[in-house]
Amino acid sequence: MAPSATTTATTATQNGTTTLKAEKDPLMEFKYGGYKQVGPNSKDIYQIRIPEFRSLEDERAFRKLHQAAALRWLGAQGYNNEGAGGHVTVRDPILTDHFWINPHGKSFSHMRPEDLVLVSKDGEVKEGGNMHSINPAGFVIHSAVHEARPDVVAAVHCHSVASKAFSSLGCELEMINQDACRFYQDHGVYAGFGGIAWDPDEGEHIAAALGDTKGVILQNHGHLTVAKTVDGAAFLFGAMDRCIQAQLLADAAAAGRKTSTIKIGHEEALFSRNLYNDEMVYIMFQSAFEDVVRASNGELPMYVQGEIRRV
Repeated sequence: MAPSATTTATTATQNGTTTLKAEKDPLMEFKYGGYKQVGPNSKDIYQIRIPEFRSLEDERAFRKLHQAAALRWLGAQGYNNEGAGGHVTVRDPILTDHFWINPHGKSFSHMRPEDLVLVSKDGEVKEGGNMHSINPAGFVIHSAVHEARPDVVAAVHCHSVASKAFSSLGCELEMINQDACRFYQDHGVYAGFGGIAWDPDEGEHIAAALGDTKGVILQNHGHLTVAKTVDGAAFLFGAMDRCIQAQLLADAAAAGRKTSTIKIGHEEALFSRNLYNDEMVYIMFQSAFEDVVRASNGELPMYVQGEIRRV
């Protein structure tokens, strides 16, 4: 049974009887950055949080910096090995019906904020960003996702070897390990394939299969993830891909041993999934963001002007 976020405490009443009162367990309450000390002598500890900003222009700079870093990370993980395929989009905080996308045919591994392309919901490349062509299929897919999901800030889609193999099965992830629980009852399957996504209908079908979840497996295609930060969407993309790899390995091993994989129960899977909220998945990517920034040798900064640390 998964731990409860509440405990019971015995309290005395005026007539001498006792009652049980539900109280939050301070060790189980999620603190956005890991374990927080409790007790009369505890000191404040540093916690990673999604920052606030002095202006929308500063937030735009932050989103573009983290989008460029996410693309570099995807490149380092080998996801930019499909020629001009693969795309990351981030909704603009000022022109909220526009989004930023990586330029077509350019390496993920050297992406800079100034390389990103600003595109309208109608597919027009706009001044203010890099005046460069974009992947038509990328626009079709991502524009439909952003249109259907106003809550989504960022979307990530690439074709990994594992997801290309797994997507041919047309099934969801099974809850065979803790990490898979991030996606428990929170991902979809697009059980169809309409060819390379140049037709707007294909983008709409993908958005419909995504629904209100955090990811979708695209049958005979790959997978896509979304989040309220590009950091979160990139983390979830890699996390889903590694869960897909693990399931392929586990299924093959189980078949060879003529047995079945052991599945995690509903309550435990739900409890684990609920810990991975929007801020948690942002936090989970920050070590990768730091790696990318340090490896850039000063080309990418760690912070943008106007970024305000939340406590």
